[in-house]
Amino acid sequence: MNGAPPALDVVDETFLAVPPSTVKAAFADPAAWRRYWPDLQLEVYTDRGDEGLRWTVKGALVGTMEVWLEPMLDGTVLHYFLRATPTTGTLRPRDLRREFDRRARAAKAIALELKEILEDGREPGLPPQAHPSPGHRP
Repeated sequence: MNGAPPALDVVDETFLAVPPSTVKAAFADPAAWRRYWPDLQLEVYTDRGDEGLRWTVKGALVGTMEVWLEPMLDGTVLHYFLRATPTTGTLRPRDLRREFDRRARAAKAIALELKEILEDGREPGLPPQAHPSPGHRP
């Protein structure tokens, strides 16, 4: 980047009713990165353990990305930050808004997919072993 602020500054937060180590495991494998962000090449510059990862970003965007995992209540707040500039050159404001919206929706889709998979139906506030079975009706 040339010293100018990034063209895209995407921030997202999602609560997952699982410990940070469980969420971290979902981001540990670089194959997952290629699935989540197929047009980006990521290189870890800080591995914060159960607190998350920070990457440099190349490919369709140039900049940085971070997944910060904050312990909260009985789970984790998954914070996502993407600060980058498209490599396609100068985009019109309308095109930048579209790219921002696309990246923000993709970030939320990743978080909600992880929420569904990792929580496996667990209700917040209930211990993992105490959540009702899928067919159980109160």
